[in-house]
Amino acid sequence: MYSPFEIADNYISIGQKKVRMPVMKMLTLGIFAGMFIALASLGATAAAATIENGSLAKLISACIFPSGLAMVLIAGSELFTGNCLLLIPLLQKEVKITEVIRNLCIVYTGNFIGSMIIAALAVYSHTFSLFGNAFASSAVAIAQAKISMSFSDALIRGILCNILVCLAVWMAYSSKNTGGKIAALFFPVMLFVLLGFEHSVANMYYIPAGIMCSYEYGIAAGSLGWGSFFACNLIPVTIGNMIGGAVIGSGYWFAYLKTSKKTIK
Repeated sequence: MYSPFEIADNYISIGQKKVRMPVMKMLTLGIFAGMFIALASLGATAAAATIENGSLAKLISACIFPSGLAMVLIAGSELFTGNCLLLIPLLQKEVKITEVIRNLCIVYTGNFIGSMIIAALAVYSHTFSLFGNAFASSAVAIAQAKISMSFSDALIRGILCNILVCLAVWMAYSSKNTGGKIAALFFPVMLFVLLGFEHSVANMYYIPAGIMCSYEYGIAAGSLGWGSFFACNLIPVTIGNMIGGAVIGSGYWFAYLKTSKKTIK
Protein backbone atom coordinates (compact mmCIF):
# COMPACT_ATOMS: atom_id res chain seq x y z
CA MET A 1 0.00 0.00 0.00
CA TYR A 2 1.27 3.47 -0.90
CA SER A 3 1.25 6.20 1.76
CA PRO A 4 -0.53 9.52 1.07
CA PHE A 5 2.86 11.14 0.40
CA GLU A 6 3.72 8.39 -2.10
CA ILE A 7 0.34 8.79 -3.82
CA ALA A 8 0.97 12.52 -4.25
CA ASP A 9 4.50 11.93 -5.50
CA ASN A 10 3.41 9.15 -7.89
CA TYR A 11 0.64 11.33 -9.31
CA ILE A 12 3.23 13.76 -10.67
CA SER A 13 4.44 11.21 -13.23
CA ILE A 14 0.89 9.95 -13.80
CA GLY A 15 -0.22 13.52 -14.56
CA GLN A 16 2.67 14.13 -16.93
CA LYS A 17 1.72 11.05 -18.95
CA LYS A 18 -1.92 12.10 -19.02
CA VAL A 19 -1.35 15.61 -20.36
CA ARG A 20 1.27 14.58 -22.92
CA MET A 21 -0.77 11.80 -24.48
CA PRO A 22 -1.50 12.22 -28.22
CA VAL A 23 -4.84 13.90 -28.91
CA MET A 24 -6.57 10.94 -30.57
CA LYS A 25 -5.51 8.54 -27.82
CA MET A 26 -6.73 11.02 -25.21
CA LEU A 27 -10.06 11.42 -27.02
CA THR A 28 -10.49 7.65 -27.45
CA LEU A 29 -9.84 6.99 -23.78
CA GLY A 30 -12.21 9.83 -22.91
CA ILE A 31 -14.92 8.17 -25.02
CA PHE A 32 -14.30 4.88 -23.22
CA ALA A 33 -14.62 6.54 -19.80
CA GLY A 34 -17.90 8.15 -20.84
CA MET A 35 -19.18 4.76 -21.98
CA PHE A 36 -18.11 3.07 -18.74
CA ILE A 37 -19.78 5.67 -16.52
CA ALA A 38 -22.92 5.55 -18.70
CA LEU A 39 -23.10 1.76 -18.48
CA ALA A 40 -22.81 1.93 -14.69
CA SER A 41 -25.53 4.60 -14.64
CA LEU A 42 -27.74 2.44 -16.84
CA GLY A 43 -27.27 -0.51 -14.51
CA ALA A 44 -27.89 1.61 -11.42
CA THR A 45 -31.20 2.83 -12.84
CA ALA A 46 -32.27 -0.68 -13.90
CA ALA A 47 -31.53 -2.10 -10.46
CA ALA A 48 -33.75 0.45 -8.72
CA ALA A 49 -36.48 0.96 -11.33
CA THR A 50 -39.14 -1.20 -9.67
CA ILE A 51 -38.21 -0.68 -6.01
CA GLU A 52 -40.97 1.38 -4.38
CA ASN A 53 -39.07 2.18 -1.19
CA GLY A 54 -37.09 5.31 -2.11
CA SER A 55 -34.29 4.81 0.42
CA LEU A 56 -33.73 1.20 -0.62
CA ALA A 57 -33.80 2.12 -4.32
CA LYS A 58 -31.16 4.80 -3.70
CA LEU A 59 -28.97 2.38 -1.77
CA ILE A 60 -29.16 -0.29 -4.48
CA SER A 61 -28.27 2.28 -7.16
CA ALA A 62 -25.40 3.54 -5.03
CA CYS A 63 -23.96 0.03 -4.73
CA ILE A 64 -24.08 -0.56 -8.50
CA PHE A 65 -22.65 2.77 -9.67
CA PRO A 66 -19.04 2.32 -8.41
CA SER A 67 -18.58 -0.28 -11.17
CA GLY A 68 -18.19 2.68 -13.55
CA LEU A 69 -15.15 4.17 -11.81
CA ALA A 70 -13.74 0.67 -11.35
CA MET A 71 -13.84 0.17 -15.14
CA VAL A 72 -12.35 3.62 -15.71
CA LEU A 73 -9.36 3.07 -13.43
CA ILE A 74 -8.66 -0.60 -14.01
CA ALA A 75 -9.51 -1.07 -17.70
CA GLY A 76 -7.79 2.22 -18.53
CA SER A 77 -9.54 5.39 -19.68
CA GLU A 78 -9.64 9.15 -19.07
CA LEU A 79 -12.37 10.69 -16.89
CA PHE A 80 -12.85 14.46 -16.63
CA THR A 81 -13.80 14.48 -12.96
CA GLY A 82 -10.83 12.37 -11.86
CA ASN A 83 -8.48 14.38 -14.06
CA CYS A 84 -9.26 17.48 -12.02
CA LEU A 85 -6.44 16.11 -9.84
CA LEU A 86 -4.06 17.34 -12.56
CA LEU A 87 -3.91 20.44 -10.39
CA ILE A 88 -1.32 18.52 -8.32
CA PRO A 89 1.44 18.35 -10.99
CA LEU A 90 0.41 21.83 -12.16
CA LEU A 91 1.01 23.34 -8.70
CA GLN A 92 4.25 21.38 -8.52
CA LYS A 93 5.25 23.08 -11.81
CA GLU A 94 5.81 19.74 -13.54
CA VAL A 95 3.18 20.39 -16.24
CA LYS A 96 1.97 23.55 -17.98
CA ILE A 97 -1.48 25.05 -17.54
CA THR A 98 -2.03 24.83 -21.31
CA GLU A 99 -1.38 21.07 -21.12
CA VAL A 100 -3.91 20.67 -18.30
CA ILE A 101 -6.58 22.72 -20.11
CA ARG A 102 -5.97 20.73 -23.31
CA ASN A 103 -6.39 17.44 -21.43
CA LEU A 104 -9.55 18.50 -19.61
CA CYS A 105 -11.19 19.86 -22.76
CA ILE A 106 -10.41 16.81 -24.90
CA VAL A 107 -11.32 14.32 -22.18
CA TYR A 108 -14.57 16.19 -21.41
CA THR A 109 -15.49 16.05 -25.10
CA GLY A 110 -14.68 12.34 -25.24
CA ASN A 111 -16.70 11.66 -22.09
CA PHE A 112 -19.68 13.45 -23.66
CA ILE A 113 -19.43 11.43 -26.87
CA GLY A 114 -19.12 8.13 -25.00
CA SER A 115 -22.04 8.90 -22.71
CA MET A 116 -24.26 9.89 -25.64
CA ILE A 117 -23.37 6.72 -27.53
CA ILE A 118 -24.51 4.49 -24.66
CA ALA A 119 -27.64 6.59 -24.05
CA ALA A 120 -28.65 6.34 -27.71
CA LEU A 121 -27.85 2.62 -28.00
CA ALA A 122 -29.80 1.82 -24.84
CA VAL A 123 -32.85 3.88 -25.86
CA TYR A 124 -33.07 2.75 -29.47
CA SER A 125 -32.36 -0.90 -28.66
CA HIS A 126 -35.43 -0.55 -26.39
CA THR A 127 -33.48 -1.66 -23.34
CA PHE A 128 -35.71 0.77 -21.43
CA SER A 129 -38.80 -1.33 -22.20
CA LEU A 130 -37.82 -3.58 -19.27
CA PHE A 131 -40.38 -3.95 -16.46
CA GLY A 132 -43.29 -2.82 -18.62
CA ASN A 133 -41.56 0.47 -19.53
CA ALA A 134 -40.99 1.27 -15.83
CA PHE A 135 -37.30 1.54 -16.69
CA ALA A 136 -38.06 4.26 -19.27
CA SER A 137 -40.33 6.12 -16.85
CA SER A 138 -37.59 6.02 -14.22
CA ALA A 139 -35.03 7.40 -16.69
CA VAL A 140 -37.32 10.34 -17.55
CA ALA A 141 -38.07 11.03 -13.87
CA ILE A 142 -34.36 11.09 -13.01
CA ALA A 143 -33.63 13.50 -15.85
CA GLN A 144 -36.52 15.76 -14.83
CA ALA A 145 -35.30 15.90 -11.24
CA LYS A 146 -31.79 16.82 -12.37
CA ILE A 147 -32.88 19.79 -14.50
CA SER A 148 -35.30 21.01 -11.83
CA MET A 149 -32.59 22.00 -9.34
CA SER A 150 -31.57 25.61 -8.90
CA PHE A 151 -28.21 26.69 -10.36
CA SER A 152 -26.73 27.02 -6.87
CA ASP A 153 -27.95 23.58 -5.75
CA ALA A 154 -26.49 21.94 -8.86
CA LEU A 155 -23.21 23.82 -8.38
CA ILE A 156 -22.81 22.85 -4.71
CA ARG A 157 -23.83 19.24 -5.33
CA GLY A 158 -21.21 19.18 -8.09
CA ILE A 159 -18.57 20.39 -5.63
CA LEU A 160 -19.50 17.75 -3.06
CA CYS A 161 -19.60 15.03 -5.71
CA ASN A 162 -16.10 15.62 -7.00
CA ILE A 163 -14.62 15.90 -3.55
CA LEU A 164 -15.76 12.28 -3.13
CA VAL A 165 -14.82 11.17 -6.66
CA CYS A 166 -11.31 12.59 -6.36
CA LEU A 167 -10.99 10.96 -2.95
CA ALA A 168 -12.05 7.68 -4.58
CA VAL A 169 -9.36 8.07 -7.26
CA TRP A 170 -6.78 9.10 -4.65
CA MET A 171 -7.59 6.10 -2.45
CA ALA A 172 -7.53 3.70 -5.42
CA TYR A 173 -3.99 4.86 -6.19
CA SER A 174 -2.99 3.70 -2.69
CA SER A 175 -3.39 0.07 -3.68
CA LYS A 176 -0.99 -2.05 -5.69
CA ASN A 177 -3.60 -4.67 -6.69
CA THR A 178 -6.96 -4.75 -8.47
CA GLY A 179 -9.03 -5.89 -5.50
CA GLY A 180 -7.60 -3.17 -3.30
CA LYS A 181 -8.34 -0.48 -5.89
CA ILE A 182 -11.98 -1.55 -6.19
CA ALA A 183 -12.42 -1.73 -2.41
CA ALA A 184 -10.84 1.70 -1.97
CA LEU A 185 -12.96 3.52 -4.56
CA PHE A 186 -16.25 1.83 -3.68
CA PHE A 187 -17.34 3.74 -0.58
CA PRO A 188 -16.66 7.35 -1.67
CA VAL A 189 -18.51 6.72 -4.95
CA MET A 190 -21.35 4.95 -3.16
CA LEU A 191 -21.68 7.94 -0.83
CA PHE A 192 -21.98 10.54 -3.58
CA VAL A 193 -24.75 8.58 -5.32
CA LEU A 194 -26.57 7.83 -2.07
CA LEU A 195 -26.51 11.51 -1.08
CA GLY A 196 -27.72 12.74 -4.47
CA PHE A 197 -24.62 14.70 -5.45
CA GLU A 198 -24.09 15.61 -9.11
CA HIS A 199 -21.50 14.11 -11.48
CA SER A 200 -21.14 15.90 -14.82
CA VAL A 201 -20.13 12.81 -16.82
CA ALA A 202 -22.91 10.66 -15.35
CA ASN A 203 -25.35 13.44 -16.22
CA MET A 204 -24.08 13.39 -19.82
CA TYR A 205 -25.83 10.01 -19.87
CA TYR A 206 -28.74 10.45 -17.44
CA ILE A 207 -30.33 13.55 -18.95
CA PRO A 208 -29.92 12.70 -22.67
CA ALA A 209 -31.25 9.20 -21.92
CA GLY A 210 -34.28 10.76 -20.24
CA ILE A 211 -34.84 13.15 -23.16
CA MET A 212 -34.59 10.36 -25.72
CA CYS A 213 -36.84 8.07 -23.66
CA SER A 214 -39.49 10.80 -23.44
CA TYR A 215 -39.62 10.90 -27.26
CA GLU A 216 -39.30 7.18 -27.92
CA TYR A 217 -41.81 6.05 -25.29
CA GLY A 218 -44.16 9.03 -25.42
CA ILE A 219 -43.61 9.97 -21.77
CA ALA A 220 -44.53 13.51 -20.71
CA ALA A 221 -41.33 15.31 -19.72
CA GLY A 222 -42.36 18.86 -18.80
CA SER A 223 -39.51 21.32 -19.31
CA LEU A 224 -36.98 18.56 -19.95
CA GLY A 225 -35.02 19.31 -23.12
CA TRP A 226 -31.57 19.95 -24.53
CA GLY A 227 -31.53 23.60 -23.47
CA SER A 228 -32.43 22.82 -19.86
CA PHE A 229 -29.87 19.98 -19.86
CA PHE A 230 -27.02 22.41 -20.47
CA ALA A 231 -28.27 25.53 -18.70
CA CYS A 232 -29.86 23.98 -15.62
CA ASN A 233 -27.53 21.07 -14.97
CA LEU A 234 -24.42 20.40 -17.03
CA ILE A 235 -22.90 23.88 -16.79
CA PRO A 236 -23.29 24.39 -13.01
CA VAL A 237 -22.40 20.77 -12.23
CA THR A 238 -19.24 20.93 -14.37
CA ILE A 239 -18.14 24.12 -12.61
CA GLY A 240 -18.88 22.51 -9.26
CA ASN A 241 -16.93 19.36 -10.17
CA MET A 242 -13.91 21.47 -11.07
CA ILE A 243 -14.08 23.31 -7.74
CA GLY A 244 -14.44 20.04 -5.82
CA GLY A 245 -11.46 18.55 -7.64
CA ALA A 246 -9.44 21.70 -6.91
CA VAL A 247 -10.20 21.35 -3.19
CA ILE A 248 -8.72 17.83 -3.06
CA GLY A 249 -5.87 18.48 -5.50
CA SER A 250 -4.65 21.71 -3.92
CA GLY A 251 -5.12 20.40 -0.38
CA TYR A 252 -3.08 17.27 -0.90
CA TRP A 253 -0.41 19.14 -2.88
CA PHE A 254 -0.03 21.58 0.01
CA ALA A 255 -0.02 18.85 2.66
CA TYR A 256 2.36 16.40 1.01
CA LEU A 257 4.38 18.02 -1.77
CA LYS A 258 4.82 21.67 -0.85
CA THR A 259 5.58 20.77 2.77
CA SER A 260 7.93 17.96 1.82
CA LYS A 261 9.93 20.26 -0.46
CA LYS A 262 10.44 22.70 2.41
CA THR A 263 11.50 19.83 4.63
CA ILE A 264 14.08 18.68 2.07
CA LYS A 265 15.59 22.16 1.90
